[in-house]
Amino acid sequence: MEQELITLQNQAKEQLAAVERTDQLEEFRIRFLGRKGQCSTVMRALGTVPKEDKPRLGEMANAVKKEIESWYTEKQQSFSASLESSSNNSTIDLTLPGRKPQTGKLHPVTQIMNEVCSIFESLGFSVAEGPDVEHDHYNFEALNIPAHHPARDMHDTFYVSDSILLRTHTSPMQARIMESQQPPLRVIAPGKVYRCDSDITHTPMFHQVEGFLVDRSISFADLKGILTIFTQKMFDKDLDLRFRPSFFPFTEPSAEVDIACVICKGKGCRVCKHTGWLEILGSGMIDPEVFKKVGYDPEVYSGFAFGLGIERIAMLKYGIDDIRLYYENDLRFLSQF
Repeated sequence: MEQELITLQNQAKEQLAAVERTDQLEEFRIRFLGRKGQCSTVMRALGTVPKEDKPRLGEMANAVKKEIESWYTEKQQSFSASLESSSNNSTIDLTLPGRKPQTGKLHPVTQIMNEVCSIFESLGFSVAEGPDVEHDHYNFEALNIPAHHPARDMHDTFYVSDSILLRTHTSPMQARIMESQQPPLRVIAPGKVYRCDSDITHTPMFHQVEGFLVDRSISFADLKGILTIFTQKMFDKDLDLRFRPSFFPFTEPSAEVDIACVICKGKGCRVCKHTGWLEILGSGMIDPEVFKKVGYDPEVYSGFAFGLGIERIAMLKYGIDDIRLYYENDLRFLSQF
């Protein structure tokens, strides 16, 4: 890790020295300082280093990132000074009003996805991404979903072959990560998922965020605490929520999480079917059988998992009553967000 940081610093310095245009400078920023840039990749990798090395390597990583940011700022300022100097010597009147360009906006699903990831990142979760085309083993078998389970039926799942399919949830990342890493783990996995379903509340493709935490002595109280903080930050700190017993093959015990209806504030309306509650996600303690499949000792480790649909969160937060509006590309709709 230390050598990677030194290499990263040298690469950034060398590439920035070769930057001669503003578009190249922006490419440099995205490559090294963007959300998925090399600095962010190194920061996420700190979660895999030994505990005793984390303070030293974390301090070194922050120092390298700050130095690259300072180099970027200096280069940006030099470009601005050069542009101002050339403008003063030109015949162009910069005081004349310009043409206002049309500005785009992030799609509401993207906005909610970013907000959800930001909340969980603030709680110490790292972000992992995985393949949309998944193996049957990770999508079902590793998650304790037997061959006879209804979720395997063709009317639910898009199969590419007998063992390859379009993932029906982002939960396969839970098995993939636990298979390759040792606890403690605190991860969310956002992404697209696919199911054979289409109506005003379902689409064949939608977005989901899977999250899980594994360590020693993790209890249902930890799950409730994390999800309570999430719902308060996403909706309203005074919003009531409840945990309702449910069943999922890969968690035991399992619970659905409901919040007080955001439309009627829990009084009862058409949206909440006059119950005063709206379901927002499923959760539970990871089943010991899942731990056994990835080589964890369930007598030593415990953990919880949860999954939520981004479109549903956006519908509740923005008061959208038809999920199909997200994908019709109507600017009159999209420009409201």
